[in-house]
Formats: sequence, C-alpha cells, structure tokens
Amino acid sequence: MIHAANIIIKGRVQGVFFRAYTRDEAKRLNLKGWVKNLTDGSVEALFTGDKGSINQMIHWCHQGSPNSCVSDVTVIWLDKCMDTNDFSIQY
Repeated sequence: MIHAANIIIKGRVQGVFFRAYTRDEAKRLNLKGWVKNLTDGSVEALFTGDKGSINQMIHWCHQGSPNSCVSDVTVIWLDKCMDTNDFSIQY
C-alpha cells in the first residue's frame, strides 16, 4: 500500500542544502515526491511510498542536513495523493 505524508520543517533549513540532502535521503529510501522552500523560511516536502520508509524520512527531517538547525517538524498524513514518478526539488 502506498502512503503519503506532507511535512513542514521549520528552523534554519534554507541556505544549508536541506533540499538536496532531503532529495538524496528520500531516493535512498525509495520514496517519491518533492521538496521545496517556502517564503516564510521553512521547507515543505511530500513523501509517498512505504509507511516505514516515510517514518524513517520523518525521523531524518528532525535532524536535517549537516548545517541545518531544525526547530519543528509538522506531519500531515494524507488519504490520497497524486502519483509521482521520482523525487524532485521544486523551485
């Protein structure tokens, strides 16, 4: 079964390669979806795939990239999501 979660990550998460590290970790976990910067300085991501892998990704988001400083992670599990073919950085 395919699961999906929408995540908002707050803290020092822009300008520290957070999106690139997120993409790499999501691909390592065989997740699909996207990650993007938001205008308020936070980062948003959509992860689709195996629930266990998504939970691992959520755990990773609490740590983030080497130079990030995550202060909050909000997780919204979704009932439905659009099918994605890969994991990408949105601009």
